[in-house]
Amino acid sequence: MIRPLSILVLLAATAGCDVLTDAATRIAYDIEAGEGRLGRGDGSRHSIQHHTPSAAGQCVGPYTVQIDKVGALVIWCKDEAGRTVYSHSTTYHGRYVVTPRTWILEKSAGSTLTIDLERRSGRAIVLDVR
Repeated sequence: MIRPLSILVLLAATAGCDVLTDAATRIAYDIEAGEGRLGRGDGSRHSIQHHTPSAAGQCVGPYTVQIDKVGALVIWCKDEAGRTVYSHSTTYHGRYVVTPRTWILEKSAGSTLTIDLERRSGRAIVLDVR
């Protein structure tokens, strides 16, 4: 009885997906969702708003985000003194968007990351990151 109950508790705890993800992957999931909301016609635009911290107790200080043209998305979470406490990276978002240039942004604690998308020749393109 204890074993099935343990499995049930584990499944319930992980059902929200964010439990097992990191800050970079959550941004990539926002990009995936944003691409889905982007209209299908060329010229369609959509802005993604990623609120940080996106998970309780994670990346609560200032942070740096890099979204680069070779396909990496990297986030460095920092403490109040500006020291990196942890960083994560992913290429997951590359399935959904083309990134024509590299952006590196320094963001203050709790600030929102905005990613602007536009549909061109049928593909979602990252227009701006701010």
